[in-house]
Amino acid sequence: MDKLLIRGGRQLRGEVQISGAKNAALPELCACLLTAQPVTLANVPRLQDVTTMLKLIRNMGVSAEWGVDGSVRVDAGALSSPEAPYELVKTMRASVLALGPLLARFGEATVSLPGGCAIGSRPVDQHIKGLQAMGAEIVVEHGYMLAKLAMVNGTRRSRLQGAHITTDMVTVTGTENFLMAAALAQGETVLENAAQEPEISDLAEMLIQMGAKIEGHGSSRIHIQGVEQLNGCTHQVVADRIEAGTFLCAVAATGGDVVLKHGRADHLGAVIEKLRDAGVIVTAVTGGIRVQSPGPAHQYLKAQSFRTTEYPGFPTDMQAQFMVLNAIAQGTSRVTETIFENRFMHVNELVRLGAHIQIDGKVAVIEGVAQLSGATVMATDLRASASLVIAGLVAEGDTVVERIYHLDRGYDQMEAKLQGLGADIERLK
Repeated sequence: MDKLLIRGGRQLRGEVQISGAKNAALPELCACLLTAQPVTLANVPRLQDVTTMLKLIRNMGVSAEWGVDGSVRVDAGALSSPEAPYELVKTMRASVLALGPLLARFGEATVSLPGGCAIGSRPVDQHIKGLQAMGAEIVVEHGYMLAKLAMVNGTRRSRLQGAHITTDMVTVTGTENFLMAAALAQGETVLENAAQEPEISDLAEMLIQMGAKIEGHGSSRIHIQGVEQLNGCTHQVVADRIEAGTFLCAVAATGGDVVLKHGRADHLGAVIEKLRDAGVIVTAVTGGIRVQSPGPAHQYLKAQSFRTTEYPGFPTDMQAQFMVLNAIAQGTSRVTETIFENRFMHVNELVRLGAHIQIDGKVAVIEGVAQLSGATVMATDLRASASLVIAGLVAEGDTVVERIYHLDRGYDQMEAKLQGLGADIERLK
């Protein structure tokens, strides 16, 4: 099992390319199932989750091939098996995103209940309720969702039906599933309490290129007028705001001056605001974001309390990385996690590196220290692994991060990018 060896204490300087967003690429690969025509996705990140999704759709009879330029060409014209089996999706919760497109185009789907990181429960009941409102019959048996179009007067429907869907909670994958399903449904669908993440807007823009009629994406109320069929297209995956935020925190912790090429400051408003309040210099520049630290972290960083919430609030996917900054900042901070119930598993590992953190339910209380010290730590989930890498970069001595397969699920060549910025980091096979 691969590990990362990090020798801390080096500043980061230079330019780094921000990859395409995992959380946009995965639903957009599923959106390719909506049409029999070829679709080309550019700027697709080379991640374990992307590899798993490609295996999944190939298993359905879909052609999906990498181009030399980092694009993926998908042709679902010969799709023959609308099924997402457990053995292919047990490590990836995004598998549920195949449900809506398969139902919309083929009228049936068999999709395993999803897996993924052990950071909390992710019920699929909202997906099921919404698709049932659109005229699907869905039962859960033996760990699978079995879906097909409903019967009306003894005849099975030929298409999903437009519906007014209000979810009990804001759900990103639920909003994406409904967007894709509604694109081919008969009539109008209105999504209330829709998630507003940039990745959802990017998916909507891709669907519009394919011929979908969508308005209101990026807001909490989305209108979709269904069409009979969708076409192929070429679409560029939006830059990964969480990767960009992770590099912002890494530079803030270690010191230095880095330009994040293709980073979108407008997608990181809550994170950048907290970084600036902490004393970090963050500037939107042409084609990216520039981040500068005015000195050694503990001499200038001011601790920042925050609460995770849905976009455009502070993202749960940046909680662990920012906690490292608070661990070496001046003062005491409180971090409240409201999205996932098990998302403080990195705390014990940060404590091994010398951080002073106490957990009280959903709140972590962090007392800043002047220096972290290197140790062997274990990644427990995707964003926890990123926080441990940042901590290792700033810690005194050597840090070994184990179980970095979590990191590979969501970061494209992270150690190579950090090496390019001057970090002393290597992968141990």
